[in-house]
Amino acid sequence: MVSVFIEGLLLQASLIFALGAQNLYILESGLKRQNYMAVSFVCYLCDFLLIMLGVIGAGTLFTSFPEVKIFFGILGIFFLFNYGYGKLRTRGEEFIFSESTDKPHDLKKSILAAITFSVVNPHAFIDGIVLIGGYSAKYEDIYQRISLGLGASTYSLLWFLALSTASSKMMPLFRSPRRMRFVMSCAGVFLIFLSAKLSLDVYGWVMAVYEQKEIAGTFIIHQEPVITQVRMNLFQSIIF
Repeated sequence: MVSVFIEGLLLQASLIFALGAQNLYILESGLKRQNYMAVSFVCYLCDFLLIMLGVIGAGTLFTSFPEVKIFFGILGIFFLFNYGYGKLRTRGEEFIFSESTDKPHDLKKSILAAITFSVVNPHAFIDGIVLIGGYSAKYEDIYQRISLGLGASTYSLLWFLALSTASSKMMPLFRSPRRMRFVMSCAGVFLIFLSAKLSLDVYGWVMAVYEQKEIAGTFIIHQEPVITQVRMNLFQSIIF
């Protein structure tokens, strides 16, 4: 079980290093020191749920119903673009804080944003449910699959806490409105880039579904004459 747990740790480590929307939001929360520990735990809980769903077999949902993945993909496109565009319009001053003037950021808004970045994100579903869930399928024992999932989710927790804590320590470097505006602009551009990249992915998913339906339709058309002939032969044998 320990070896499977470590295998889950290493598997998630290979998937989570990419700077996606979820990691970017955790990084931003740490830089702004806005409920970054709560954001880390919420993102971890979302990852934990997705990974556990994957290891118990929910990954077949996306393969059986690709329209579900497309639906979440479209939501993700609009969400990432809107959030990124908002970053490009921000002024650096609104992100500058001092210990004497800081007002606590709304915890509910931070939690809601963390859930949105974690759930309305088809790549999170693909990593947690499809990839990790599919990888765990090589183990027949459900306890081994759960152990793999626990290892993967544990690495998520360690990574999120390390990322948010490290970024919070960097806050003194960004007391300047100009620097903070630069950081937010870079984040906005990257989020819009992720939105465009996700658009291409969704387009590929839509085309794949269309091709599958077209192939299925062609198969039915080709089989129809054979089925008709079988019915005629059966009818003739009954009559004669």
